[in-house]
Amino acid sequence: MSDTRTSGSSDTAGNRLRAIVKAYDVRGLVGVEFTEDAARALGVAFAHLVREDSADGGPGAVVMAYDMRESSPGLAAAFAGGVTGAGLNVINAGLGSTDLLYYASGILNLPGAMFTASHNPAEYNGIKFCRAGAVPVSSETGLVQVRDEAAAILDGAVVVPAATKGAIEERNLLTGYSQFLLNLVDLTHIRPLTVVVDAGNGMAGYTVPAVLGGLPLTIKELFFELDGSFPNHEANPLDPKNIVDLQAAVKAAGADIGLAFDGDADRCFVVDERGLPVSPSAITALVAERELAKHPGATILYNLITSRAVPEIVDAAGGTSVRTRVGHSFIKAEMARTGAIFGGEHSAHYYFADFFKADTGMLAALHVLAALGGQAGPLSALVADYDRYSASGEINSTVDDAPGKQQLIREFGAARDGEIDEMDGVTVTLPDGSWFNVRVSNTEPLLRLNVEAATTEQMATLRDELLAVIRS
Repeated sequence: MSDTRTSGSSDTAGNRLRAIVKAYDVRGLVGVEFTEDAARALGVAFAHLVREDSADGGPGAVVMAYDMRESSPGLAAAFAGGVTGAGLNVINAGLGSTDLLYYASGILNLPGAMFTASHNPAEYNGIKFCRAGAVPVSSETGLVQVRDEAAAILDGAVVVPAATKGAIEERNLLTGYSQFLLNLVDLTHIRPLTVVVDAGNGMAGYTVPAVLGGLPLTIKELFFELDGSFPNHEANPLDPKNIVDLQAAVKAAGADIGLAFDGDADRCFVVDERGLPVSPSAITALVAERELAKHPGATILYNLITSRAVPEIVDAAGGTSVRTRVGHSFIKAEMARTGAIFGGEHSAHYYFADFFKADTGMLAALHVLAALGGQAGPLSALVADYDRYSASGEINSTVDDAPGKQQLIREFGAARDGEIDEMDGVTVTLPDGSWFNVRVSNTEPLLRLNVEAATTEQMATLRDELLAVIRS
């Protein structure tokens, strides 16, 4: 077994690495903060972490995949060198989406590493780690250990190689991933649909043809060329400016639905036949009903800035709705604790128990296509009952005194006889059913505001009052 001994020296390379290891992943500027040396050191440290997971010597291998960014193959190769130098094998799945990596980790029961910076600009890259079975690795479950050991290596720690170096096996898992997803949702009997898909030059350009290609769908492709420079628009469909092309294409084609994926294709955003965005909360409710039809009485998760329509619909369908904090680590922990079958977030992350409790935009898209194609009406009519209230979306404000502003928000809510809870930031539910949440950003001096009310007018009034408090 290899060993690492700290020399006591320190340099900027180690410090830069420490700065880019976040609470749930690694993300930084390529060549400045995130280098191939850093990737190699992270490979050594991750191999040590997952080897320690097992009393009999660990998993024996790590599976990895990478996105279409120009820097991804080199960083992944350096990481693989660190893993094999520490004595573990590497299964290299090559190009893939993040949910393809989760599939690989789950089906092979191996720890995994996905090289991606999701929707970040081209000059960034990063790693998402998981343990065997697609179990996430966060700062509380091993990422700090990986960070500190890798930083020590960059600072000059001596790494003693393993007695036997691991091997690298190239394995294409795209077909298995596609078949696995299609076994979870039956689309063989849906009516023909015209679907516009905006891949944003990201990994959906690789996975969508494999998954949707054999179905009764006419696919209109937008930006399917894999290009990590994102020449057409940022691969972040939650920003309204990034779905303008999709909206126009849906209307021009007379399509039934539009789908937009982010850079690593683990999130999916939906546009209806009119070119109007469908709220991720509505998608959460729609998929929840479908899952409850298969698993009556089961538990469904939703985060606290998801529409209150979600728990209403889940409870009416006989399910148990459980509210969580914002963030995939909280959703996945609650899924394990409660045995939930499905969870949805406002950010268009959707989590499925039958997909190793991991998030996959593609599986959510399959559910929506199955629901739409299984009836005769348009998507706008199908989702109308799921989209019951008016929401502001997330509004960010730069502030100097976040705790002070949150106290003002508490006072604002109390003065209106609001029910206040502090599961994640400050959430206030007013007597008329309107609610708002104010959360502090983990990475920037920002307060994030979300508001929901029965009507657009009520929402706008409440939103503007709250922004006046926050920005005064």
